[in-house]
Amino acid sequence: MNVQLYILQRLSAAIMLPLALTHFAVIFYATRSGLSAVEILGRTRGSFVWASFYGLFVAAVTVHVPIGVRTVLMEWTPLRTRLCNLAALAFGLLLAVTGLRAVAAVVLP
Repeated sequence: MNVQLYILQRLSAAIMLPLALTHFAVIFYATRSGLSAVEILGRTRGSFVWASFYGLFVAAVTVHVPIGVRTVLMEWTPLRTRLCNLAALAFGLLLAVTGLRAVAAVVLP
């Protein structure tokens, strides 16, 4: 594997781990406290902190996942490197668009 891709994937994983743990802790808190979806959205609307948190999460996932997809495609399919790169890039763009749309839906007023 390309050394730069290896480093990027490990760095993005290091960023995602505390974000994922925080996300799960917040979900646990919200469900244990009996908060409804309306109450949760009321707390997240217009919040720069939540937009930054989940925006960073989406960015890390958008870097991390396509590198893994590329590796799997190269190891498990007869596809050429260029096609694997394009497929991974397309998947990364899809993740970025859908992830940022989700962040906007939860944070924007």
